[in-house]
Amino acid sequence: MKAKDIMTQDVATIRGSATVAQAVRLMRLKELRALIVETRNEEDAYGIVTETDVIAKVVAYGKDPKQVQVCEIMSKPCIVVNPDLGIEYVARLFANTGVWRAPVIQGDLIGIISVTDILNKGDFIEQPKLEYLEQQLQKAISNARAATANFGADSEQAVEAWDLVDDIEAEAIFYGAPKPEKSAREQYQEPQAVAVN
Repeated sequence: MKAKDIMTQDVATIRGSATVAQAVRLMRLKELRALIVETRNEEDAYGIVTETDVIAKVVAYGKDPKQVQVCEIMSKPCIVVNPDLGIEYVARLFANTGVWRAPVIQGDLIGIISVTDILNKGDFIEQPKLEYLEQQLQKAISNARAATANFGADSEQAVEAWDLVDDIEAEAIFYGAPKPEKSAREQYQEPQAVAVN
């Protein structure tokens, strides 16, 4: 599942020059926890202002929200997410950066994704990533063996098929699968070498 599959498409934006009071009114009206701060031109970065920014940087210090601008409390540039990024990687990005929501950008702003989206709309219960990778690994090994048998071990098809096996195996290890003593490719090549002797 990808970020674009679970993101919220109805995104509210605000100018950096707007007041925090205006931002809060918009958040209340749309029942949102964050607003994306608009870019001024093509070279500008997106920003984000969250409810936490308002509470921690304005309310906590008794500042007048009508006198503080969004640009004074926003995060800019903010972490952005590619719509084709898998939700496991979005979750890891959030965990590694301490960010809990981010705009989804593909040239332009197309949505926003949050930990709530991942929790409520993600398929991680029905389709855990490691289980999925293990299934994909078995299919890739089967395909690599077939390519080797049909086209030869040194053929482009076999080399590409085994490279895919290596990639999936590495990703599975990244997600916590135990690292085998020998890779699937090495295990397959071992009997071949014995047969030649």
